[in-house]
Amino acid sequence: MFHNLVLMLFFLVTVVASKDVSFIYNGFQSSHLYLDGIAKLTSNGLLRLTNDTTEEKGHAFYQNPIVFKNTSNGSVSSFSTTFVFAIRHDIPTLSGHGIVFVVSPTKGLPYSLPSQYLGLFNKSNNGKSSNHVFGVELDTIVSSEFNDINDNHVGIDINDLSSVSSTPAGYYDNNGQWKNLTLFSGYPMQVWIEYDGEKKKIDVTLAPINVVKPKQPLLSFVKDLSPILHNSMYVGFSSATGTVQTSHYILGWSFKVNGQAQSLVISELPKLPRLGDRRISKLLTVGLPLILLSLVFIISLGVIYFIKRKNKFAELLEDWEHEYGPRRFKFKDLYFATKSFKEKELLGVGGFGRVYKGVMPGSKLEVAVKRVSHESRQGMKEFVAEIVSIGRLRHRNLVPLLGYCRRKGELLLVYDYMSNGSLDNYLYNQPNVSLNWSQRYRIIKGVALGLFYLHEEWEQVVIHRDIKASNVLLDGEMNGRLGDFGLARLYDHGADPHTTHLVGTVGYLAPEHTRTGKATKFSDVFSFGAFVLEVVCGKRPIYHIGRNESVILVDSVFEYWKRGEILEAKDVNLGIDYVFEEVELVLKLGLLCSHSEPLARPNMRQVVQYLEMDIPLPDLSLLSLSSSGLTFRYQECFEDIPMSYPSSMDKTMSHTSVSISESLLSGGR
Repeated sequence: MFHNLVLMLFFLVTVVASKDVSFIYNGFQSSHLYLDGIAKLTSNGLLRLTNDTTEEKGHAFYQNPIVFKNTSNGSVSSFSTTFVFAIRHDIPTLSGHGIVFVVSPTKGLPYSLPSQYLGLFNKSNNGKSSNHVFGVELDTIVSSEFNDINDNHVGIDINDLSSVSSTPAGYYDNNGQWKNLTLFSGYPMQVWIEYDGEKKKIDVTLAPINVVKPKQPLLSFVKDLSPILHNSMYVGFSSATGTVQTSHYILGWSFKVNGQAQSLVISELPKLPRLGDRRISKLLTVGLPLILLSLVFIISLGVIYFIKRKNKFAELLEDWEHEYGPRRFKFKDLYFATKSFKEKELLGVGGFGRVYKGVMPGSKLEVAVKRVSHESRQGMKEFVAEIVSIGRLRHRNLVPLLGYCRRKGELLLVYDYMSNGSLDNYLYNQPNVSLNWSQRYRIIKGVALGLFYLHEEWEQVVIHRDIKASNVLLDGEMNGRLGDFGLARLYDHGADPHTTHLVGTVGYLAPEHTRTGKATKFSDVFSFGAFVLEVVCGKRPIYHIGRNESVILVDSVFEYWKRGEILEAKDVNLGIDYVFEEVELVLKLGLLCSHSEPLARPNMRQVVQYLEMDIPLPDLSLLSLSSSGLTFRYQECFEDIPMSYPSSMDKTMSHTSVSISESLLSGGR
């Protein structure tokens, strides 16, 4: 009898796997999904792939395998699916990573990574044809290594997170008009994915939950999935978080092979938690009488405490700042996050302020807080508006600027914390850890990609104005991230940048910038050239030899190049483990970016192409470079310009921050 029971169960499973499968979940109260990672079902029927954690992943798959191929010719049958999702996060305008609908040979993806890998692949198997994985990603972060088009896109993935086709998120209404959608808005949206087995065509459609399916697909791509999919496959979802706490929800799901998936009943889908909801403490419901009796006493103590602390935490808040909302941090939160700005939390000191490490109360988010002094309110409204705009920048090679706070005579800028500190700690003062060539080359390419994003890929042009090793921070994987946007300026693409007060650091300022006060993309390229030589040579742009003699680094490298010995300029700490062609390329690129004529310098798109070796570097001898034509001597450039040197700077220039006119924060534009 037991033998007959086993045969019957085997027969039932075979029937499920062999016939055209169709299922629908209007909520997941009674579903039998395979869950792993941090995925779980909530009490009201939501499928929550990730919760409010960082660097985690979650998967949910339909339990049974599904037959995708026709037995007659081995081609993949037509199939369709639709689902409703929502992405919510703790920090407004920032998000974790996205969601992928996935067809996989296995249920669960045990060796996958979170963050930019979306819980789908890892470093070693991404892009391999042996994966046999088809997916549609809803991605909310730019990952340059996967050639993402922006931080809000839909893509078709085949064995690889570099999408074969992708497009910005949105939909076409009934009039054919394009409508933008923000994937991580927190509001539910519906996705339709259809594969036509005869035409070998994939259609992806996206719309808000209250909009009927648009007639025109968002994304169409012709691809025969027969070589990709096995006969029997699993369908489900994968999602992952990065450094920002994010929750990924699936509200309902329908799927069918050889036919149109059933329409979801929107009115039956479970409700998402209200935005901003907080759980009511059990103490409130159980101990309410006690709370009421104690309320008068607590209020009395609170009033006394508030009066004493009011001046300590007083902030400067004007009417115009209310529009910036979440970008404004409370000084009290920053005060406690940094343990009252104690010296042991100090990360560094620069020409414009002191930087402290902090852990935000509640969210436990690690941040770096920069305290900047200012003496005047002139121009502050426009300056804060630009700080808020810069806070929307998102790129893996930029340090995220999370927001700001104004209090009495100072401005506080809040950044994401980078665990490995600033790059200059690994170049100077006999560092404990010396960077090898592979790490330096990756850091240079990373900063180039970040600067290219600022100059050409974002909605406005961002001029950084202070590119140097001390402003390049290293994350946990030693990737270079360009930070400190306190001096950055924005203008529209195609517009002419305005003249400003001269700010920056001696050794990195372009000659034309010192003459006109106008910061441009070309002046940023000049600073990048000085930074490149600094990283390869292990020397500051202006360094001392002996007690009274100074050397300009670009002139020194230029002399090596003239003698045909340019490799001799490299840092002695590199030893012999380096790639000859790469070191020579980067040194020459540093000279090219340091040309005294702005139009002779490459733009950042070309710089990235040179570093990736997609195009050859121009022959420097054809550019008629000379010591006087390559760079200006600083005694000539700065003869009539007031300079202020921070107290931390000694005669050997052991600190990098040398500031020119700190009037920006006292009202200067």
